[in-house]
Amino acid sequence: MNAPDIGLWTLLFGSIFTSNILLANFLGMCSFISISKDMKSSNGLGMAVTVVLTITASINWVILRFVLMPLDLLYLRFIIFIIVIAAIVQMLEMIIDRLSQSLYMNLGIFLPLITVNCAILGVSLFVEIREYSFIQTVIYGFGSGLGWWLAIMALAAMRKKIEKAPVPPALQGSGITMITIGLMAMAFIGFGGMLPVQ
Repeated sequence: MNAPDIGLWTLLFGSIFTSNILLANFLGMCSFISISKDMKSSNGLGMAVTVVLTITASINWVILRFVLMPLDLLYLRFIIFIIVIAAIVQMLEMIIDRLSQSLYMNLGIFLPLITVNCAILGVSLFVEIREYSFIQTVIYGFGSGLGWWLAIMALAAMRKKIEKAPVPPALQGSGITMITIGLMAMAFIGFGGMLPVQ
């Protein structure tokens, strides 16, 4: 698929549903599974991941195109991408700490761990590999964040229901969570073919 020929609506829909960074590529699973026990924390982390993905994908695209490529420094891209991600996450952590102490406490260690969330780095690398334009990068970063947010909120809601369900003892806990995630992944991939690729 030639990335520059993808329509923006198709790219947005695909990054949220059919090519969900979490459920199709399985990037960012550790914080997804750990935080999804609570709806409020899931919502806060989903918002934070969406903001970080959108901003870091855009900044990393600019750095890649206008600094690393012209200076033939592509071998430094992993280090630069991670530095940008860490800086954005640090700023977001300070903002959340200032605005909502309860959310900051609920997210705990997982807020700074967004820095090493492989979904964040994965989006920047996918953007490079697929040669997206800047607008496509912003759309893809935002859509990937929305997809991650949607997935964690859906899992948190299902886990609340599962707590009251008669789950066999052998499947309780992580077993039923993994089965639920697998079914969610199949459901999201089921959206494939709804929009024609342009």
